[in-house]
Amino acid sequence: MSKHVVLTGDRPTGRLHIGHYIGSLKNRVTLQNSGDYDNFIMIADTQALTDNARNPEKIRQSLMEVALDYLAVGIDPAKSTILVQSAVPALAELTMYYLDLVTVARLNRNPTVKTEIKQKAFGESVPAGFLIYPVSQAADITAFKADTVPVGDDQEPMLEQTREIVRTFNRTYNKDVLVEPEGYFPPKGLGRLPGIDGNAKMSKSLNNGIYLADSADVVQKKIMSMYTDPNHIHVEDPGQVEGNVVFTYLDIFDPDQSAVAELKAQYQHGGLGDVKLKRRLVDVMEAVLTPIRERREAYAKDMGAVEQMLIDGTAKANVVANQTLAEVRAAIGFNYFDK
Repeated sequence: MSKHVVLTGDRPTGRLHIGHYIGSLKNRVTLQNSGDYDNFIMIADTQALTDNARNPEKIRQSLMEVALDYLAVGIDPAKSTILVQSAVPALAELTMYYLDLVTVARLNRNPTVKTEIKQKAFGESVPAGFLIYPVSQAADITAFKADTVPVGDDQEPMLEQTREIVRTFNRTYNKDVLVEPEGYFPPKGLGRLPGIDGNAKMSKSLNNGIYLADSADVVQKKIMSMYTDPNHIHVEDPGQVEGNVVFTYLDIFDPDQSAVAELKAQYQHGGLGDVKLKRRLVDVMEAVLTPIRERREAYAKDMGAVEQMLIDGTAKANVVANQTLAEVRAAIGFNYFDK
């Protein structure tokens, strides 16, 4: 029985945070260790450049940080192929071929891109590379013939655009070369972790996250400053659980959910202070982050080995992507000089 193929990744625009961990990284480790998947994990530096073209140093500095975060959470180079997007030239060529099968109107209708354009406040100055990045993602996915793509719910429109490109290509050139991917979604409620400030999204750009590389002191400081219930002023005051970020995190990370339920009841009745609640969360998060932090520090002692891991993974990725590119060229009829 052939294995499923997974393609996933992250933009190197900073270190990864616990939102990445609970939303995708933890799932990747589970898929990797199941033995049922060939895993390709991409550090998407080309995509990161679409809105950081004037600050490439940010991407260069972040690339190795993301690689360390991958290793720290348990992604194993012996089981997963970690690659650098810009070092796989076939992806750019595939993107060019797919662009001819997509209209500008269709790109403008993509709800995920529309939302991100608004969030980034591009106005009328949307970089062309940013507008077409769903096509670049389709090239990434199809280059490795991935049939499984771990994503959040908000990324389903991106996958649908990839499926459209696959169907259009196979139909246009009368060849079943490309594979349609399906999404692998996190459990309900884990798709988007709120920021420590109460913002609906934990984000590197908003600087409202707890990072996998944060020290114990920094984690404690961030948790103690967390948004709770602004009307819960005194310990004896009844407090609101809904929208309280500390409880949101305890719901996700605390293994003792019966104790969390008791804390909620006490908080709503009155008699439980925010400081005590936050101290529990500090202990819970340290249980999660300490082994990750220790593995990260161990790998960081030999950055040459980390770089070699990326070189080896990218070389393997090039072999696979070049094979798909050859099949795409043959389907189009651009294999003029093949013997």
